[in-house]
Amino acid sequence: MTSQERWQSPIAPGISWYQATVGERPTYPGMDGSKTCDVAIVGGGYTGLQAAYNLAKSGVSVVLIEACRFGDGASGRNGGQLGTGQRWWPEELEEKIGYERSRALFDLAEAAKRNLLDFATDHQIDVDYMPGQMNVAHKESYKPDYYENAEIAAMRYNYPHVRFMDKAETQERLGSLRYYCGIRDTGTGHIHPLKLLIGLARVAANAGAQIFEMTKATAIRHGGGKVTIETSNGTITASQALIACNGYVGNLEPVTARHVMPIRSFIGATVPLDGHPQVLPGNEAVADSRFVVRYFRKSKDGRLLFGGREAYTADNPRDITQHIRRQISEIYPALRNIEITHAWGGSVGITMPRQPFVREVMPGVTSIGGYSGHGVMLSNYCGKLYAETVLGKSADLDLFKGLDIPAFPGGAALRAPLLFLALSWFALRDKF
Repeated sequence: MTSQERWQSPIAPGISWYQATVGERPTYPGMDGSKTCDVAIVGGGYTGLQAAYNLAKSGVSVVLIEACRFGDGASGRNGGQLGTGQRWWPEELEEKIGYERSRALFDLAEAAKRNLLDFATDHQIDVDYMPGQMNVAHKESYKPDYYENAEIAAMRYNYPHVRFMDKAETQERLGSLRYYCGIRDTGTGHIHPLKLLIGLARVAANAGAQIFEMTKATAIRHGGGKVTIETSNGTITASQALIACNGYVGNLEPVTARHVMPIRSFIGATVPLDGHPQVLPGNEAVADSRFVVRYFRKSKDGRLLFGGREAYTADNPRDITQHIRRQISEIYPALRNIEITHAWGGSVGITMPRQPFVREVMPGVTSIGGYSGHGVMLSNYCGKLYAETVLGKSADLDLFKGLDIPAFPGGAALRAPLLFLALSWFALRDKF
């Protein structure tokens, strides 16, 4: 076993299939003393690294710190699905914020999709892109909504790549009898997220950003026109700062902590499904209609990568494999005894309305996170948009700043228990 496969993240239980397939992951130094820069960034996921790259290539001095290793957070171990639009369907957003703003957010998400794929191509990052995604309904009563969504996307949002699937087609394309209907989206796809993260860190460093691993921010404050970030390895003094910690903000900044909550999400990878050609024969990714979403896809070498267990506490299950196997067998009974070679998980950040939290939390300090399971392309793009805001090139980030993202109820001691109760209730509704 290589040192790459032996590395056990302190924040992410299990060894991911992604980690096991990237070879020796590059290492970066810890910060070795105090730094002064134009922009300081806390968090080395997609958002932070994209911001660092786009700022550095424009001549802005950037210092970025990551508490663990690049890729240990959700950016390096997520489900890899790009999706289309926002976390809400566009017609749902229309009801809340009107067509004009809903359309602007949809178009922004399409720009995010193009930007991610173009970035990977331009910088020769092989992200194992595979086209196609299906959203499928686990209740028959959802059929009218799915049919209407496909029509609205094409007619009102100029997105002709989605098509409604009836029960027979849905079951054929999934190789499962578990779902009643669905939408097939040929305008998106899925990737190997850790390959993108590794490439992004390399590109940011080559652009001149100072990026440091194993350097934890312990406090952040503003005073005298400057932002000061205390770390385990020294102090960073900057004109502006970005907090891009998502589900790992902890006690660093209280406004973000009230609005972005961590939940635990877990994924398993099987052996290649050589003997099961009926499972996802078109190699599309899948997400279902449960509140506790089950999301799965096949890797380029034919493994089933299956995510579907959320935990609403900070605890880790003793056996990730057991829970993942049970959910796989519900959808694919023939795979009930399939070998699961890798199982892993960790925190992801969610907000109350499952939309990104973007806000200036103190003078000169912007916080971005809470992508709520829809962050592969949005987190990358939000990092780019933050850089463009600093550079005065674009105000598109204001589309997210204008969203109503309420705080989770309760004080610091009650937020987690109340979240557990609320989300467990919604999870229970998935069964009826």
